[in-house]
Amino acid sequence: MKVTVIMMKDQILAKDWLAAAYSQDVGSEPVPITILEERVVLFRTGEGIKAFKDLCIHRGASLSLGKVVDDCIVCPYHGWRYDAKGKCVKIPQQPAGQTIPPKAKAIVYSCIEKYGIIWVNLGADASENEIPVPFYEEHEDPSFQTVLAEPYILHAAAPRVVENFLDASHLAFVHEGLLGDSNFPEIPDYSVNWVENRYVSDEIAIYADADGSGNYATIYYTFEILRPMTARLKKVNYANNQILSMLFTVLPHYERKTTVFALVSRNYALDEPDEYFRDFQKRVIEQDACIVESQKPEELPLDLQAELHLKADRVSIAYRRWLRDLGVTYGSDVSLVNRYLIEK
Repeated sequence: MKVTVIMMKDQILAKDWLAAAYSQDVGSEPVPITILEERVVLFRTGEGIKAFKDLCIHRGASLSLGKVVDDCIVCPYHGWRYDAKGKCVKIPQQPAGQTIPPKAKAIVYSCIEKYGIIWVNLGADASENEIPVPFYEEHEDPSFQTVLAEPYILHAAAPRVVENFLDASHLAFVHEGLLGDSNFPEIPDYSVNWVENRYVSDEIAIYADADGSGNYATIYYTFEILRPMTARLKKVNYANNQILSMLFTVLPHYERKTTVFALVSRNYALDEPDEYFRDFQKRVIEQDACIVESQKPEELPLDLQAELHLKADRVSIAYRRWLRDLGVTYGSDVSLVNRYLIEK
């Protein structure tokens, strides 16, 4: 029996906007990143951020090992120079007047900066008119203060990581003393509805601490599934009209390696150092990490019969159904079928 491993990039995620890095982390030097097992290089020009396949067409060297000169990325191997549109504009080994072969081009990916995040789309000529970058209203609202949480790597499948974010039931146990209280674990019944191209839960009343400050109260949680790799959470304490909101998005590097990016917004404690809220989010994800990395199977089961579900899991159920309906395979149990072709 012969087993042939076939790496299949998820065609749905490849055409979606995926968070690749924070804007603040890409300066004058090229930055390598892996997206869906594709090596990508990010670099900044006068026109903004650019995203290329991290490959020189000449001899396959990584462009990310090179440098940026006059808004061009220069290959470290033989000095080939590519402009912001991917066209090779200089081959040092040729006479200055000699025509550069038309095939001397880098592969260019679509790239957008929004909310302080660099979003990359591996599809050809992607535009926000087709699939927009997920909307996060608090970032533009002057009554909110927004901080970028520290990027965090989990050795887990991206859909497992997103589903954990959408799970209200674990707060009382995984985050006891920080967010939840195991003496108040009950989750009231709620519904999940399709609203303007996204799933939105009803407000869910949970006895919790919104931000790790030690102030427990009845907090009303609303979860939104914006895209396969992006979700949003809004926590409201109606007793004092305090709101803490989050945009949570993940980058699948490999099947079981994922980076989390998060924007944390608040309409209170505006004079408090942002570092507190950044540290708070880091503590939350650190508590989540060991649990999510321990889950079996590692891939998220999209067959709803594979695991047991409760009414409290309605957001997770909606997420799994949506991934299945969209045809997402990466990081799900469907990918196991696609990755291996058995030949006798």
